[in-house]
Amino acid sequence: MAMLTVRNLPDEVHRALRVRAALHGHSMEAEVREILEAAIAPEGRVKLGSLLADIGKQAKLTDNEFAVFEQVRDKTPAKPVNFE
Repeated sequence: MAMLTVRNLPDEVHRALRVRAALHGHSMEAEVREILEAAIAPEGRVKLGSLLADIGKQAKLTDNEFAVFEQVRDKTPAKPVNFE
């Protein structure tokens, strides 16, 4: 894993991070990681599972209608990819 050193951090920022970490029950290091991860997370990104769940909700399928998909679905395990 990569490491990051932040130099010349103002004392008030250091204190605020320490307080924020304590409020969240984290170490300062864990709190900074969380802040950085949140800062670079793409906004409005939709994950595939969420998208599929929304499509299912919009379709308003009954349990019987959904059961048809289970009956016709190919349950054969997928073959491993061969890169040769």
